[in-house]
Amino acid sequence: MKRSHYLKLLSVIFAMTLPLSNPWVRGDGVNYYAYVRSILVQHDLNFENDWRHANLSFRIDSVSPEGQISRDWYTRTGHVKNDYAVGAAILWAPFLVPVHAIMLALRRIGFNLSADGFSKPYILTMALATALYGFVGLCLSFRFTCLFLEERWGFLATLGLWFASSLPAYMYFDPAYSHAHSLFAAALFLWYWNRTRHQRSLVQWIILGLLSGLLLDVYYLNIALLLAPLLESLRDYRENWRTAGHNWGGTHRLFLANVAYSLATLLAFLPTLITRQIINGRPWALGYYSIGPSHWIHPALWQPLLSSNHGLILWTPIVVPALVGLVLLRRYDGELAVCSLASFVAAYYIVACHPEWHGLSSFGNRFFISLTPWFILGLAVTLQEAVSWFKRERTAHAAMASTIGALILWNLAFIFQWGTGLIPHRGPISWRQMAYNQVVVVPVRLGGALKSYFTNRSGMMQRLELNDVERSREE
Repeated sequence: MKRSHYLKLLSVIFAMTLPLSNPWVRGDGVNYYAYVRSILVQHDLNFENDWRHANLSFRIDSVSPEGQISRDWYTRTGHVKNDYAVGAAILWAPFLVPVHAIMLALRRIGFNLSADGFSKPYILTMALATALYGFVGLCLSFRFTCLFLEERWGFLATLGLWFASSLPAYMYFDPAYSHAHSLFAAALFLWYWNRTRHQRSLVQWIILGLLSGLLLDVYYLNIALLLAPLLESLRDYRENWRTAGHNWGGTHRLFLANVAYSLATLLAFLPTLITRQIINGRPWALGYYSIGPSHWIHPALWQPLLSSNHGLILWTPIVVPALVGLVLLRRYDGELAVCSLASFVAAYYIVACHPEWHGLSSFGNRFFISLTPWFILGLAVTLQEAVSWFKRERTAHAAMASTIGALILWNLAFIFQWGTGLIPHRGPISWRQMAYNQVVVVPVRLGGALKSYFTNRSGMMQRLELNDVERSREE
């Protein structure tokens, strides 16, 4: 099958899954969506209305029953605290601006519509845009992978990371979070970095810098991906030094290119710096200060991978063959192998140092969704290498497809448990209870839950929210 046919098939699958998009803003998503809504509707960064309209479990500790926001939530500039990244709002804007213009126009001609950014047209547009960004990120990851491996393995790997990871929870169920946007920004960055890797002009360095700035705007943890151009430049500096005469001309050109790249990155990162200045009074006040400082000397070494409290491997085991594939990637491209593994180790260390490395109310360890392009590449390598284990190629393809399919079914049932409250959203889970639910409870409840999801979604979300609040109070 040609690559274009695989992309068409991916597009068909995406179209079929779009009805799963859940027009809902909750949790951390309140912070991300507040940027675009407040600027679009109020033309400022005053988030008080966003906090008052937030879901109950978000408001419970910050907003009184009378709608008064606690003083603890205000910064020294008089703004409600919002430590979250602004990049998702930037990416939503091209879709929400025309929606807002249409809503205002309809109001002017007499329609009784709410143009406050909270009504259904806005939230539905946001949810669909999130799904679209996630899908484009998957397609870019697929194209990136197929530069090095057979397309059938790239296709299977893309499907695997699409539906057997934490991504579906944040591409469809909780679309106001920034993780699908992070996948898009990471895939675009890595695709362009690789496309220009072997011979990059000054203009291309600047474009790469702009993409790097967007990557950081979307999610601070994405800084781990910037190791790719850093390691590439260090390699080139070393090669220039080893050349006879030390190739001072090449070193000088590379240095100027690196300076241009850094300035372009800073330019694209300005939206974040500006919002930090307005909200916190300091442009460099980055990070999640309301949570607490990171433990850089005493990280949680094994928990982000193996804890029942949203450990990456235990919750999303498809990551295991993906990581194995990144090690094996050296057989295809040594530099890519080094860059991918360095990015993973850096991201892992940052997450391990974070005081909330488990992501609180998280499906799996959602922080690693940014590394999805690398995981797709690694999984495709493992699939292609595993062909040698079988005598017949057709048998190999059937075995690989069956394995990916089984992981997808297991993961989707797991997401169902998490989304409907069969397992706690926060804290460790009982694997015995989880396995029992997978086999006994999920098949019984799935049909009714899907019916409610498509016919009375708002009522279903309200019930889940109330259950989440009750559990939080008990904890």
